[in-house]
Amino acid sequence: MNPLHGKKSRFLVCAAVCMFIYTFIYLKVPLHDESDEQKFRVKRAECGFYPDELCSALFVGKPAAFKIGNFCQKSYQPKALSCIHDSCSCSTVLKTLHFITRPLSEEEGNFSLAYIITIHKELEMFVRLLRAIYMPQNIYCIHIDEKSPRSYKTAVQNLVNCFENIFISSKREHVVYAGFSRLQADINCMRDLVNSKVQWNYVINLCGQDYPLKTNKEIIQYIKSKWNGKNITPGIVQPLHVKHRTEVSYRDAYYVLTKGFVEFTLSDARAKALLEWSRDTYSPDEHYWVTLNRLPDAPGATPNAGWQGDLRAIKWKDQEGLSHKGCKGHYVRDICIYGLGDLQWIIESPHLFANKFEAARNPLALECLERRLRLKVLRQAQVPIEQHWRLQEHSHFNMQLDV
Repeated sequence: MNPLHGKKSRFLVCAAVCMFIYTFIYLKVPLHDESDEQKFRVKRAECGFYPDELCSALFVGKPAAFKIGNFCQKSYQPKALSCIHDSCSCSTVLKTLHFITRPLSEEEGNFSLAYIITIHKELEMFVRLLRAIYMPQNIYCIHIDEKSPRSYKTAVQNLVNCFENIFISSKREHVVYAGFSRLQADINCMRDLVNSKVQWNYVINLCGQDYPLKTNKEIIQYIKSKWNGKNITPGIVQPLHVKHRTEVSYRDAYYVLTKGFVEFTLSDARAKALLEWSRDTYSPDEHYWVTLNRLPDAPGATPNAGWQGDLRAIKWKDQEGLSHKGCKGHYVRDICIYGLGDLQWIIESPHLFANKFEAARNPLALECLERRLRLKVLRQAQVPIEQHWRLQEHSHFNMQLDV
């Protein structure tokens, strides 16, 4: 045999063996321990093709899942939202973005929720949030920070134009963190909502970094079973260490309020006086609603309420070791921006929503929650499922969507 042919044969054999080893060791990674009955393997180069299996492993805290998830996040391609920027037809927008287009049950159709959503950045995060909470029988007021870029405002307006029950607040504020403008933004939306034709039952406030953990049906059933006719404003009389904020303060800015209470806060002399007094206080939205809700004659008042309500799953830094075991993402202003390692804690939480998320930094955490929620929504539906309500079989990782 020619020596060159022999060397070439040995080289090809060696290359084939190396390729086999590389494929077996590096491209396939088990998400389950060898002791598990069922084993799941995923090609690193195909992160987008196994989203449900990967998410299931993340939800139960499989260590190998975090390694694969963190790898996949590096190859994440942001959703192509050109359809919103370029003003596609509304039918195309609704179908490609997978919005629910009919009430999913009689119970939901007869109980409308109003939402106030304050946003200022991350268009993709807003679209994911809106799609998750959207139902055609509800009504949505969007407050865009006046400081937001014009392109952002235009894109949001293009999306809103496709819905009769979504609108931009008629008056926009230059929102300052922990300032009075944040409270004023909610009040602006409330004035618009009480003048709308939709006969909504409760209003819920959200920010652009919130995400629901419960379906629309579950939220309604929670309100009706535990708080029927009452407002939900979790909070307590202020501790001494934060007395400098207002001298009469409570801590929590989230609420679920009856329509009667909203009308009361917009017209009652005491509510107007408290609003004026709050202008120079720190983070007035944290004390305004809960204080008014303690007035015995306010509609739906809960004068003796405490922290009950389960509105937001939040990992506060000062609660490490108490209510949670630490943030697996990173802290911003002492609040956890969730990472993959927080998913198990999030889904085991009894809360209606979770805060905070960053779609750009930890996209897989949000995508896993989105897939889990949409699956529950469709399972609970009591009407025929339309195909475009289903999310894609493949994830957004390593893929560019035509939306």
